[in-house]
Amino acid sequence: MQPTWTSIKEAVRLLQSKEIVAIPTETVYGLAGNALETLALAKIFEAKGRPTFDPLIVHIAEHSTLNEIAQNIPPQAHTLAQAFWPGPLTMVLPKKPCIPDLATSGLPSVAIRFPAHPIAQEIIRLCGFPLAAPSANLFKRLSPTRPEHILEQLGHKISGIVDGGTCSVGVESTIVSFKNETVQILRPGAITPSMIQALVQKVTIQPSNSAPGKAMASPGSMDTHYQPRTPLHYNTKAYPKPLPPNTVRLAFADTQHPLQATLNLSKSGNLLEATANLYDYLHRLDRVPHELILVDPIPNEGLGIALNDRLTRASLK
Repeated sequence: MQPTWTSIKEAVRLLQSKEIVAIPTETVYGLAGNALETLALAKIFEAKGRPTFDPLIVHIAEHSTLNEIAQNIPPQAHTLAQAFWPGPLTMVLPKKPCIPDLATSGLPSVAIRFPAHPIAQEIIRLCGFPLAAPSANLFKRLSPTRPEHILEQLGHKISGIVDGGTCSVGVESTIVSFKNETVQILRPGAITPSMIQALVQKVTIQPSNSAPGKAMASPGSMDTHYQPRTPLHYNTKAYPKPLPPNTVRLAFADTQHPLQATLNLSKSGNLLEATANLYDYLHRLDRVPHELILVDPIPNEGLGIALNDRLTRASLK
């Protein structure tokens, strides 16, 4: 069955029937299913080819729902929720029994987000239950920021796609956890360390330490992830010499390089523009047979921290 462009009403019907549907959020498109139903969760893992040791993010559409699915919530979490929800922030918190172990890879914690996209919010509210919604792509592949990206990867594996246009943020949410008085950033995103630091006393950025086969504290933290099919090279100090003859370059700002730019994430060096363009441009370059995608270095500050995180995970090891 080929997925079709699905209305909000039809998406709700499908989700209430334990089917899975791709829906828009402000970060990337999510592959949604009932977060309280193991059958729907299993369909998400199967469609994506995602291992069950990689937990899912549960999406809500009301602040009050947080207390229904999480417990022992620290004060810092409420502070961040008031500041950044709805928005691209995910918080890992102790879960209540209503959340199946399959959603959390058997861990006692659950990742929770309140998305800002109005279509996602409406679908969640009409469903009457929270939605598990990892990115609507094959495991480790490029995340989708346009509905057509989903067709390329998931094809007939899902029941429908809700067209919400282009995602405004363009990279996955910032993920945080809480330890004592410290907010730990497990995955950088559009909510930057400095934004969090302005509200809480102590913030740390945790290095990725994924171990295949072992449950991960944070979704999307594999050392290799977000990859195009074409090999990608991202190294701020050097690049392969000689370059393969069919190499394309994804430029940033006015960086000088002997290879002419194929696409430029942001000619003006605007990190917000670059973040919004990242996955869409990589999808474009990945559609045509190339031997290598070479990406210019990006400043490791503000939103650049998230860009560097995604490109490092996507690059050749």
